Amino acid sequence: MTVNLAAIIIDAADLDAESAFWHRLLGGSITKTENHHFLRVDRFPAFVIERAPGHIPPAWPQVGAQQMHVDLTTDDLASADRAALEAGALRLRPADDAELANHQGARVYASPAGHPFCLRPA
Repeated sequence: MTVNLAAIIIDAADLDAESAFWHRLLGGSITKTENHHFLRVDRFPAFVIERAPGHIPPAWPQVGAQQMHVDLTTDDLASADRAALEAGALRLRPADDAELANHQGARVYASPAGHPFCLRPA
């Protein structure tokens, strides 16, 4: 038996803001329907932004669980950090959490809808 990851579904009250954020950060192309925006990016499963009018962003790390998060790796953490912040990410942890020399640790952010994600050295 083989199981493959087909998509990552991300709830958001504002489809346009959340899909634009992931598009600016990852590139690719977006197909929009009334309740879903499908982001297709080479080397990734589909990112599907799903309309969730009552969506409440996770309050992590202050309170509760993350619910889920996306880990991304990069060969240029400084550039990826700038791209994430320019795309609309909010940094949740200090920038020095990642150890570039040891390829350990991560920089932790939240998307506009509040979903945590990490950038790690490749």
